[in-house]
Amino acid sequence: MIRLIVFLVLLAAAALGLSWLADRPGEIVLTWQGMRIETSVLVGLAGLIGAFIVLLVIWSLLRFIFRLPSLVALTTRARRRNRGYAALSRGMIAAASGDARYAMRATREAEKLIGEDPLTLLLRAQTAQLEGDRHVAETTFSRMVERPETRLLGLRGLHAEAARRGDDRAANLYAKQAHRITPLAWAGEALLDWHVRRGEWREALDIVETNRTQKAITREQADRQRAVLLTAQAREELDRDPETSLKDARTALKLAPALVPAAVIAGDLLARRGDLRKAARLLEAAWREAAHPDIAQAYVHLRAGDAARERLSRAETLAALNPRDNESAFAVARAALEARDFEKARFALAPLLAGGEARPTRRLCLLMADIEQTEHGAHSGTLREWLARAARAPRDPAWIADGVISDRWEPASPVTGKLDAFRWAAPQDQLAAPDDWLALTTEPDVQDETILQAPALEAPTAPEPEPAPTAVEPPEPAPQPAPLATPRPVVIKPPVQALYPMPHAPDDPGLRREEEAPAERRPFG
Repeated sequence: MIRLIVFLVLLAAAALGLSWLADRPGEIVLTWQGMRIETSVLVGLAGLIGAFIVLLVIWSLLRFIFRLPSLVALTTRARRRNRGYAALSRGMIAAASGDARYAMRATREAEKLIGEDPLTLLLRAQTAQLEGDRHVAETTFSRMVERPETRLLGLRGLHAEAARRGDDRAANLYAKQAHRITPLAWAGEALLDWHVRRGEWREALDIVETNRTQKAITREQADRQRAVLLTAQAREELDRDPETSLKDARTALKLAPALVPAAVIAGDLLARRGDLRKAARLLEAAWREAAHPDIAQAYVHLRAGDAARERLSRAETLAALNPRDNESAFAVARAALEARDFEKARFALAPLLAGGEARPTRRLCLLMADIEQTEHGAHSGTLREWLARAARAPRDPAWIADGVISDRWEPASPVTGKLDAFRWAAPQDQLAAPDDWLALTTEPDVQDETILQAPALEAPTAPEPEPAPTAVEPPEPAPQPAPLATPRPVVIKPPVQALYPMPHAPDDPGLRREEEAPAERRPFG
């Protein structure tokens, strides 16, 4: 629109100028070499403009003729460059699709046509990595480092190659150089892993702060990483510098209120210092965020020397803060067992045994077995039943990172060294039964009593030939059932058979009627 307005204004100005000249006629007289030329002003102006146009055309033709060789060379170079970039595109696609042979051919063609371009260097490095030629890949990345526009790409490639061959020091050096140029996400993560694997928590905190400042990571990620690092540092300084450890643990809790290890460390240190009320409030707040058995253990045993009844009362107080979580029932039941209040322990676990689709976990079965053994002794049939159920029960939640199951939280994965890799979760169930359960699986007609006593007996073996029978009469055998004198061999069934319940032993009365729940009358599993 603006251009149209400008054009119309110029056209109007030209029209006004011509009109002004037409209203003021005049003559132009040119005398040269005895010749006299007379014309009007408009005709003279038109002739001048025409002569200027002719001269301009002649100059353009002469200039084109003189520049023709360079134009031909420029056109040839442009065609080579276009062919080179086409080959480069084909090579990139081939490298991404895994066609190493075609990618190498396209690389050679691109290098021949456009030379050592940054993209040809990248294609050469990718093709070398695809073919497994590490030497060529490292050489190409080193040439990238020498060029300012590809320096960061070359450093990342060298870091990847050093990490692939297991040279952690060289990989850390390349990551540090790249991080010094500009804090990139990959360089910051590499430096963080380097310091975490060596337990250098202060240096790791500095890297996290730099990454957050340069927006390589979000604020939420930085807060979580700082909380984990501060917790690891607090655990390391637990005995050496309790005050600094407490400060770090409380700071970690502010950044991540659901971080269980930080809450346990802070509560333990506050209890050591005598601030039982602060410790209790801190653990109660953490329990509301994440009910965890470690928090329950720390809270129940907050004050050394308490009687079992006092610990039970404290467990009930903690359970009231998060009554719907299963850990509340476990905390009360364990404390009631220590106080020998078996009725309250069973009552606390009753909702977990009330049936439903979820089977009782191994910890629940073992806790019920502990209750039965403490109350009725080691010869109870119900005890054996709970132990059998525990052998095939689902596993309880544990700290898991990269397939590693740990009873203790760690700040980093023992496999990859990644920070904050452990998660509190239940391991996946396996179809195969545990070895200890397979050892108890026998033929269906063998009674439980035989199964339980079979490990204490040696399987009958063929006796070695003796030179002559002894004249001494054998001692009178001890009074025991005939099957126990010659135990039948244990037959191990396929693992899937371990999912079926064991038959009751003759002396096993099972659950007492007053303790039975409707769900418990079904076969186990």
